[in-house]
Amino acid sequence: MKRLRNENADLGAADLKILRLLEKDARTSTAELARAVGLSAPSVAERIRKLQENGVIEAYTVRINPAALGMKLSAWLRIRPVPGQLSIVAEIIRELPEIAQCDRVTGEDCFIALAHVGSVAELERVIDKIIPYAMTNTAIIQSSPVEPRSPLRGLGER
Repeated sequence: MKRLRNENADLGAADLKILRLLEKDARTSTAELARAVGLSAPSVAERIRKLQENGVIEAYTVRINPAALGMKLSAWLRIRPVPGQLSIVAEIIRELPEIAQCDRVTGEDCFIALAHVGSVAELERVIDKIIPYAMTNTAIIQSSPVEPRSPLRGLGER
């Protein structure tokens, strides 16, 4: 397999295998990773340290199901601030605890935000905090036929 380059590091087959294993279970021990990739534990620990330093590994996290916490309704909000209100809208979005993710995008809208709420009334309250400063367009999520995917998906062998 050829080595993949990013701006900070060369990624070899062992690095990609380590990343895939950590992606499946971020709690995998260094010893388990070492056995799986055929390297020593100190070598794997050093590779992981370099992957972190180079920004390839950004964080170790847990995925929480919003519906299991009572937030049974999720929606994407397209947000277009009125002229001169972009920074105010960005601050409002940052402060709304219902917003799980927000990206600034190109096109007619400036932001696309993901909200998790318990009801349509809660969604309406979120939107009401934004609309004095922006136009919104909301799409309630019915289902997710494609779960969040890894950027590793398209790289090399599995």
